[in-house]
Amino acid sequence: PRTPFHIVDPSPWPVLMSIGLWGLATIFICWVNKVDYGHLFWGVLIMAMTVYGWTRDIVNESTFQGFHTKKVQMGISLGFILFLVSELMLFFSFFWAFFHSSMSPSVEIGCCWPPVGIECLDWSKAPLHNTALLVASSCTVTSSHKYLKDGNFTYAAALLIMTIFLSGLFVKNQYDEYSWASFSIADGVYGSAFFMLTGLHGMHVIGGTCGLLYSLIRLLLRQFSTRRHLGYVLAIWYWHFVDIVWLALFFIIY
Repeated sequence: PRTPFHIVDPSPWPVLMSIGLWGLATIFICWVNKVDYGHLFWGVLIMAMTVYGWTRDIVNESTFQGFHTKKVQMGISLGFILFLVSELMLFFSFFWAFFHSSMSPSVEIGCCWPPVGIECLDWSKAPLHNTALLVASSCTVTSSHKYLKDGNFTYAAALLIMTIFLSGLFVKNQYDEYSWASFSIADGVYGSAFFMLTGLHGMHVIGGTCGLLYSLIRLLLRQFSTRRHLGYVLAIWYWHFVDIVWLALFFIIY
């Protein structure tokens, strides 16, 4: 029967993705407990191959086979919005832990916040620089999208490259900041909350950068048109989400 929805063929990717995620979770547990995890390299390899294969199939179905109708695109967009909501709840839980500890400091940490012995990082240095980088990257990626819709693929690609460059500078600055910090994730609740929130955000920045880089490759291969570029739109949504979370981190944590 005719239907506006894409009836997906049987695929091995969901099962392989589950195996890969299990491998990553096991690696993390082994790393935390200082257990040798070199033999679990295959879990990471399976994960990478699955992401590549699944993404390739989606691109073939949407770009070359035309299976992604308006209804399918609406469903994908709604699913991605729900994914962003789940990500927001994840960050909210760690912000909750930070506020729980900071608004009523316990005796164990000296009844003050930050705890006794913790020297906070200067917000006017690397954090402020990183804020400027992410805000600028948000502007460049938005401009890139506008040029793409106008049919100017050259400017769209150039601005997207600039966005990826700015994200790389952000990751480098974050790494340098961790190197300069006088405290670690093991230094009480402040260290745990700080590194958990900023580290989790940093992982999302890296993930968002990968999405933008993949969009750049597809843009250079002319797989996007002025009207059909949903993958790029979703990558931009994710990048704006990362920007908003960082602004919350900057004003609350620093």
